[in-house]
Amino acid sequence: MKKKLSPYSRLEHGIRKRASKWLFRLNGPEHGEVFLNQRRVFIVPTHPGLLFCVMLVILFIGSANYNLSLGFALTFLLGGCGLIDMHLTFRNLAHLHLAAGHASAVFAGEAAQFELHLINRRKYDRYAIWLDFIADDRPDLAQAADIAANASTHITLSTIAQQRGWLQAPRVRLQTRFPLGLLRAWSYWQPDARALVYPRPEDDGPLLPLAAMEQNDGQGQAGEDDFAGIRGYQAGDSMKRLAWRQIAKIDADASGTLISKHFEGGAASEIAIDFAQLPHSMDTEAKLSRMTRWVLEADARGLAYAFHLGDINFPAALGPAHRENCLRALALFETTP
Repeated sequence: MKKKLSPYSRLEHGIRKRASKWLFRLNGPEHGEVFLNQRRVFIVPTHPGLLFCVMLVILFIGSANYNLSLGFALTFLLGGCGLIDMHLTFRNLAHLHLAAGHASAVFAGEAAQFELHLINRRKYDRYAIWLDFIADDRPDLAQAADIAANASTHITLSTIAQQRGWLQAPRVRLQTRFPLGLLRAWSYWQPDARALVYPRPEDDGPLLPLAAMEQNDGQGQAGEDDFAGIRGYQAGDSMKRLAWRQIAKIDADASGTLISKHFEGGAASEIAIDFAQLPHSMDTEAKLSRMTRWVLEADARGLAYAFHLGDINFPAALGPAHRENCLRALALFETTP
């Protein structure tokens, strides 16, 4: 049971949310190239940094108590090193330019990978800048980048795609402890990138759906019972139908014409992947998962297939473009209430 917040708690939560939104720029995806100005970079001591500060205090008190001039010299020398480290740590991250790159389509349950570009337009090198997705909270998945002066580099961060549709890139955390590790500088960035997530293919299911279909010329594409001869290659012919023996006998100088086997089977079998023909007992996601598996299976076997999903109707075809169009339709399908 969800705990009910008091008016004071709701007010505190609202103020904290507004402050975080203003302070950390939590305003949705940031379009174009993003510049990390000084207001966007934060810096705090690390655990070793806190111990370092405690050590300086002890050294200062001991030097003052026993009037040790060398103790004062050592204290202020170490303090100066800490101040220089603070400047270098902040400079290592500030004034960096960021841009979102390409994100390839994946299937639900797989890792979606987002390409991120880091651009350094300063005259000094940057080292050990770590990037990760805050939502994953997996330090082991963080990627480190070194960027030379007046150069750029790119890294790829991944996150698990839980469901089909568009997956917005999670918020990115950039942080560095260079050079001494006494302080940590960090910043946040919401890339304007998204990946298309296809439905997860069904692990096991029925065979491809075949719809019997009589052609006017009596020639069956799928039937191979009655061999009728050979003919010139036509677009859409399966690789299995190529007459390799006859092709091998053709003179190499005769333009390398391809030849296909010709059959007269009377009836052809066309693969029809139709959402409306699936059992009504299946839920929508299960139907889309089965159709995804059929699309991949038909494409892998080199079989032309028709596709019907709601208002989308693709005639029988074959090839990467047809496969991508079908998978995209499955990923973005929305049911009407």
